Amino acid sequence: MSAQTEEAAVTAPRTGKGGAPPPGTPSRRAATAAPYLLILPAAAVIVLLLGWTLVKNGMLSFQNLNPRQLIRHVTEWNGGENYTRTLGSSEFWRVTGRSVAFTAANVVLIMVLGCLVGLLLARLGKKMRLLLSLGLVLAWAMPVVAATTVFQWLFDQRFGVVNYLLDQLGRHSMHGYNWTSGQLSTFFVITVLIVWQSIPFVAINLYAATTTIPKELYEAASLDGAGTWTTFTSVTFPFLRPFFLATTFLEVIWVFKAFTQVFAINEGGPDRLTETLPVYAFVEGMGNQHFGMGAAISILTIVILLALTAYYLRIVLKQEEDEL
Repeated sequence: MSAQTEEAAVTAPRTGKGGAPPPGTPSRRAATAAPYLLILPAAAVIVLLLGWTLVKNGMLSFQNLNPRQLIRHVTEWNGGENYTRTLGSSEFWRVTGRSVAFTAANVVLIMVLGCLVGLLLARLGKKMRLLLSLGLVLAWAMPVVAATTVFQWLFDQRFGVVNYLLDQLGRHSMHGYNWTSGQLSTFFVITVLIVWQSIPFVAINLYAATTTIPKELYEAASLDGAGTWTTFTSVTFPFLRPFFLATTFLEVIWVFKAFTQVFAINEGGPDRLTETLPVYAFVEGMGNQHFGMGAAISILTIVILLALTAYYLRIVLKQEEDEL
């Protein structure tokens, strides 16, 4: 090697693999830090709005706070007494079991019906697909309080459309029926409302996912003589598995924390038999003015939801490991 070649090799800038700057250089460090700097403002806002609220709620759960303390501006710390009383209450565990069962029933209905509507969207023509998509978007965009009010009108005891139609169809016993007089009937109304609000999200996302499946696979399945069910299980479902897992995860969170629908329909009645954990925390905290107790119940609700989602994610990860 000549002296000029050796000098060029020494003075030339060193680069990493593929021409990238080597690790440790300022440009490489800046490129690595750029994504984190970009999400920093959003992360700061989330921490400020949600994190600080969660911290304050956690502090409140260790206090004995009622109207007396509020008027006197006195902070009375009682350690873990709120948690001990809550966990030792049979009512809390009944509400917890009810919340889990309520969430499971709603999520199953939402996923089944939402997937059927999504598959229908994939098979419709352009005009009918546009019309159905518009209806789904309008139902999805409807505010929760407005939707709840509409369902209260539909199931009204005296002037509700549901009772009128059932009466006209020969079910005369449903004339003047009070849908919020019993636990099961109240839960039925709430479930119909929540499922109706959730189907558009699942259906539209499922349709979007079906557009990523190569059409050649359907053509090959058709040439092999595969029927509708075989095509779905061998072609459609394997491609949509990530969608099913992610959407189910989101629906579990959304249904479990549902408050407005449950409270607005009958305020957790009759006789507090339709209270779920969010409603139970509100009634104990704001209704009975045991604010520390309500905060403790809300923290336990978050812990239970985290446990459910962790268990679900564990199942998902195990399935992915088995497929590898």
